[in-house]
Amino acid sequence: MKTLYLRFLQIANAIRRESLLALDENSVALLNEITLKHYLGAPMTVSQAMNLATMGSQTTLHRRLDALREAGYIDQVFQGPDRRIKFLIPTALALAYFSKMNTAFASICKVSET
Repeated sequence: MKTLYLRFLQIANAIRRESLLALDENSVALLNEITLKHYLGAPMTVSQAMNLATMGSQTTLHRRLDALREAGYIDQVFQGPDRRIKFLIPTALALAYFSKMNTAFASICKVSET
């Protein structure tokens, strides 16, 4: 039985433990959401993040956003004319983490081709 996905999970967990030391699983999930929205060209606003009820209460989400910002994984920036809206942008540190994950995924894909 090929277990490529399980092997990827094993590698991904090792990368996560190494790269995201200060974050719990729910904060990592929030970082994933923020980065995905950014990648798709529609950066998430702080208000949108605060309304992700499946990831916790607004108080919990606020703490997670603070933790991500303080750990250096996201920035809050203004874009456009409305200075009241803050957008959540992954930092170079977060993008380096996702690059490691991409490399791990690519290596597993190469193994599956052989």
